[in-house]
Amino acid sequence: MDQPPGAPRGEALIRPLVPADWPAVRAIYATGIATGDATFEVVPPASWAEFDAGRRPGHRFVALATGPDRPAEVVGWVAVSPVSTRAAYAGVVEHSVYVDPAVAGRGVGRALLAALIASTEAAGIWTIQSAVFPENAASLALHARAGFRTVGRRERIARQHGRWRDVVLLERRSRVID
Repeated sequence: MDQPPGAPRGEALIRPLVPADWPAVRAIYATGIATGDATFEVVPPASWAEFDAGRRPGHRFVALATGPDRPAEVVGWVAVSPVSTRAAYAGVVEHSVYVDPAVAGRGVGRALLAALIASTEAAGIWTIQSAVFPENAASLALHARAGFRTVGRRERIARQHGRWRDVVLLERRSRVID
């Protein structure tokens, strides 16, 4: 299968997510929501301010695809949220990673997680966690390749469109923070 023009080949160009990226980030988020297997959310945040309020600064990145005679295009994003306001959990975050389906399988998710892991470890964060629907095999495989382990399965943890759903709880413990 041919790659679309500008699709990342190998490593994607990763840079910090900035407010100007919000329209593309929101569109990719909405695409993930529409699959039914990415999140319990039913709509993305309505504004940059709402998105920004729920995510920790310093650990938000976008992946860019470029092509001849065209500007860089956001094709994926990753960000973290605190899991608790308690001081004991200051080094634990929950993350979200979304990739435009047009570039799925081309290393974008791997590059985003690598940037996230580097930034969180540099900041003293010792655990990154996520809850992934068991039906989302691509996300589970991506996380396993990035060093995440399965902690367990939370059965019937919440409803989505009137139906109970399970999630697989994943975590990655830092290899550099004692």
